[in-house]
Amino acid sequence: MSVARFNALTDHDARGLLLTCLDAPLWADRVVAGRPYETVGEVEAAMVAASAAISDEELEQALARHPRIGERADADRHDAAHSTREQSGVDRDDADLARRLAEGNRAYEERFGRVFIVRAAGRDGHDILEHLQQRLDNSDGLERAATIDQLTEIAVLRMREQLGEPMGETSGNPEEGVS
Repeated sequence: MSVARFNALTDHDARGLLLTCLDAPLWADRVVAGRPYETVGEVEAAMVAASAAISDEELEQALARHPRIGERADADRHDAAHSTREQSGVDRDDADLARRLAEGNRAYEERFGRVFIVRAAGRDGHDILEHLQQRLDNSDGLERAATIDQLTEIAVLRMREQLGEPMGETSGNPEEGVS
């Protein structure tokens, strides 16, 4: 699909496509309302801008679609195909790494009350673990912003895939909002 085809979709279909990237209905509505877009960069910018207004309810809904890092996605609850591909850099046969990720996930959930999310595409398990450990020191507000930033990066990568664009780095700074 191209940007022109995305623009030509009905609002319902464009919204549905966006919800496969980030399950936040008002966010998707904002991006759809910005059409038509000239370039993939404009679509990405609209996605990032719309993320600034994600509510706590939308954040919770979006996170529910993501498995814990290092765990297998449940096809009934998660975006399994996306998650499996995105977490392909996590070596599931490394027992020590799996244990440390599980411990980190538990510590994060105890600290922040939600699942840890990070753009896993292009990162290996050790990089993800380091990112998790650094974010455990964030304040609640900073971590909420970092979580939304990571969800947005994931959404942008998924949208690039839908638009047939390369899966390189997102246009934003991957470490932005993270201390």
